[in-house]
Amino acid sequence: MTTPYRNEPADPVAETSIGDIIGNISDDLSQLFRQEVALAKAEIQQEATKAGKAAGMLGGAGFAGYLAVVLLSFAVVFGLSNVMDPGLAALIVAIIWGAIGAVLFVNGRKKLKTVDPVPRRTTETLKEDAQWLKNPTG
Repeated sequence: MTTPYRNEPADPVAETSIGDIIGNISDDLSQLFRQEVALAKAEIQQEATKAGKAAGMLGGAGFAGYLAVVLLSFAVVFGLSNVMDPGLAALIVAIIWGAIGAVLFVNGRKKLKTVDPVPRRTTETLKEDAQWLKNPTG
């Protein structure tokens, strides 16, 4: 059995100062805050991506609607100038573009409704952290 030297502390844990403990707590809180900020950034980026896709679909619906108007205009012109065939063909194409525009609009609107600008997971973990800070021993 070895005996400790006189200059060596017997229990290093007992020798930990209050300043060291406060420093460790401060470091842990800083790391926790950085992790929460990283989680919030990730959630916001995910929601922004969803919003961008929905906006793209709505833009596609606007473009399809524009094409429908142009083609319907051509259909009226052809229908009046040539009583039957070219105007009827342009009308069919315009109706198809109108249907595509309607489908894109409905899908874009549906996706836009699923966008959540609030980082829910971050909010929940911040509430848990606040609860823990109030009662750290459980």
